[in-house]
Amino acid sequence: MATDLHELLRSLRVWDPEVTRLPAFDPERAPGTPVELFTAWFAEAVAAGEREPHTMTLATADEEGRPDARIVMLHGADAGGWSFATHATSRKGRQLAARPYAALTFYWPRRGRQVRVRGPVVSAPSGEAQADLHARSTGALAAALTGRQSEPLSSTEELAAVSRAAWDRARADPTAASPTWTLYRLDPEEAEFFQGEEHRRHVRLSYVRNDTGWSRQLLWP
Repeated sequence: MATDLHELLRSLRVWDPEVTRLPAFDPERAPGTPVELFTAWFAEAVAAGEREPHTMTLATADEEGRPDARIVMLHGADAGGWSFATHATSRKGRQLAARPYAALTFYWPRRGRQVRVRGPVVSAPSGEAQADLHARSTGALAAALTGRQSEPLSSTEELAAVSRAAWDRARADPTAASPTWTLYRLDPEEAEFFQGEEHRRHVRLSYVRNDTGWSRQLLWP
């Protein structure tokens, strides 16, 4: 029997109380900068058992302004911005070269929370990108050495052969360089923190950068 998508959709719940706890959020007590609140919420997501709280949606646009999005991994967040990495020659790398502006979205269902950040994106120096890569797993280095991200692939056999060679090189030389591997930093102009509430009186707190720092305002849910 064919799966009925609409029946499946109607059977699902948002924020199932068996796994989700919706904490109270008082925006009046929020810290002065978005990275401080993000750091606190991230730690709480980890403590709540979110399996991959460091994954996020990265949204970019191509030269014609057409949007694109995919899931990537957060590499860091501090006063210098939110960091992620990819090949400069990949689709997202080319899009960021053409339009160096992006948006990030984090979703942590166990807390009923999401965080949205957007702003201009810059590339970190190559040395920082390579150091960040070499601090990660052998598999991460092998994947970076495989390269060719977003290019057409002739067969899975070709991928397997190139990947095996990349794994061998990564094991033999843990400091091997991947020239196109790039560490990007998004410097936020806006950041929004959303806290779900059981009566649908969700709290949305927006930070907007100004000449003196950050202004904050509440948004209707």
